[in-house]
Amino acid sequence: MLKLYGYWRSSAAYRVRIALNYKKLAFEQVSVHLVKSGGEQHKVDYAKLNPQELVPTFVDTDSDDEVVLSQSLAIIEYLDEKYSHLALLPQNIQDKAIVRSMAMSIACEVHPLNNLKVLQYLVKKLNVDDDTKSAWYHHWIHEGFRALEKQLVKYSGRFCFGDSVTLVDVCLVPQVYNAIRFKVDLTSYVNILRITDNCNQLDAFIDATPENQVDAD
Repeated sequence: MLKLYGYWRSSAAYRVRIALNYKKLAFEQVSVHLVKSGGEQHKVDYAKLNPQELVPTFVDTDSDDEVVLSQSLAIIEYLDEKYSHLALLPQNIQDKAIVRSMAMSIACEVHPLNNLKVLQYLVKKLNVDDDTKSAWYHHWIHEGFRALEKQLVKYSGRFCFGDSVTLVDVCLVPQVYNAIRFKVDLTSYVNILRITDNCNQLDAFIDATPENQVDAD
């Protein structure tokens, strides 16, 4: 059995849901509310499962030994290697490296600066006001998206890398969702918006949308 501990608004969990759906893998979802009661990710039982006290956490009991993984990119690459149908990474070594690089520009450069724990730290520890927090968020989205838009001119087809869904698309769509939620003006990112729209026509992406999750509130 495959089990995913996540939260409906978590970008990282959103990525893994897309990957699981795209590969048509059945999985159980367990909600870990990141805000309620100070954050359920900090509870003792969950911290034992994931010492980082973050979501997602992925558990695979179908293996000979139970596999427990954190970090969305590691989880998705594990799924891509174990369930190789509908691959999210190209086979060619050069193309694979390019796709990883583009995906990491979102997951490792943009997202960490704008995730919940960083925004909470800005407010609770550094006492920034809402306007300053918003300016912070918008700045890092634009920094990342300006660079990605240039790469998409070179590499994109229907999707971020050619005409097949890859790891880049899986990372991009949740980040665009959050940018829209935080009212970032994305009108200049023509390729990002075009590709996001193409992705969001697919069932794998539709079913993974935050509002379609059972724990959405």
